[in-house]
Amino acid sequence: MKSSKITFTNHNGATLSGRMDLPLEQDPHNFAIFAHCFTCTKDFSAVRNVSKALASQGFGVLRFDFTGLGDSEGDFADTNFSSNVDDLVSAATFLAKEYKAPSLLVGHSLGGAAAIFAASEIESIQALATIGAPSNPIHVKKQFGEKAETIVEDGQATVSLAGRDFTFKKQFLDDLEKQSCEQAAAKLDGKALLIMHSPQDATVSIKNAEEIYHAAKHPKSFVTLDGSEHLLIDKKNAAYVGKVVAGWAARYIDIPLQEEIKSSHQVVASLDDEDTFTTLLKLGNHYSKADEPVRLGGDDYGPTPYELVSGGLASCTAMTLQMYARRKGWKIRNVEVHVSYGKKHAIDCDDCENENAKIDTFTREIKLIGDLNEKQVKRLLQIADKCPVHKTLHSETQIITSIIE
Repeated sequence: MKSSKITFTNHNGATLSGRMDLPLEQDPHNFAIFAHCFTCTKDFSAVRNVSKALASQGFGVLRFDFTGLGDSEGDFADTNFSSNVDDLVSAATFLAKEYKAPSLLVGHSLGGAAAIFAASEIESIQALATIGAPSNPIHVKKQFGEKAETIVEDGQATVSLAGRDFTFKKQFLDDLEKQSCEQAAAKLDGKALLIMHSPQDATVSIKNAEEIYHAAKHPKSFVTLDGSEHLLIDKKNAAYVGKVVAGWAARYIDIPLQEEIKSSHQVVASLDDEDTFTTLLKLGNHYSKADEPVRLGGDDYGPTPYELVSGGLASCTAMTLQMYARRKGWKIRNVEVHVSYGKKHAIDCDDCENENAKIDTFTREIKLIGDLNEKQVKRLLQIADKCPVHKTLHSETQIITSIIE
């Protein structure tokens, strides 16, 4: 994914810090906002990994630090659950102005609870996913332990959470007491809700997911995160969450379908005028893109045409070498074939001073990992020149072109 720093202003005038995660090989088809867990930040591993997985599925994802956390301005002691909801609404306003109004909202833990409330206030949101969210925000009070009484009696107290000290005021608890995710979920007005929760969650029990699910109206879905812990530390679990959310959301938000190209030929290329150089390819039964670098006016959403040709030579060489080695009973654990394309003067060039004397040149370097002797390596180098694509590039070829009516 491509990730860049962004900032925006919340309703109190504080500057909030975020990152915009974008897909590598296309413009985002939709934008999403990620609400991080209680006292976490935009750079927490679960936030990064879920966002990365969503970006890989074509989403642009805004993840940001709530007021007073991470790199965002503001005094955390003056924030509460309601201010988190307001920050999410401000993030949606920023996206609508600078990019495109978000259609998907994703929240983790208390951020999931905040997302349920914010979804009703953000008109463009069509789908909402929560991860390990409490059914009532007051649930986080138990993390304060004995300090909860101190907050009530003295008006504030410093609480150590995950090795960091945070100051909480009584207004924080008072605000939590007023909130109910069950009531908020019942008011989503047709916005699709996905509830994801682990039965092994020791921080927020799965009973919370049940309460939210029963309170919400359809369309609603539940996916178990069996084997996962509350904070989604495991990268595989976080990536799974992102991909499931993307797949589920496709049912409820407008995601353009992959353009289908029909042809009797092995390869088809299709390019619309507004796409400049970004060309859709159908290679057999597989779709890909070709493009040019940004410096040449492209968007760099795919390899260049010559990189595709080089890729054909490299992959064919690797396949040919492994196939030959297997037939001979030689063990090659891995073959790497590095190929570059350019125009160079031919060896023993008679007219090297003339620029037009340069010819198309593919530079190929091969790395063999295995138990091979010098004689075997020498033979494999000869076999590399016998790969079908190598032969094609060296032979006289013809291209027969006609117009399809």
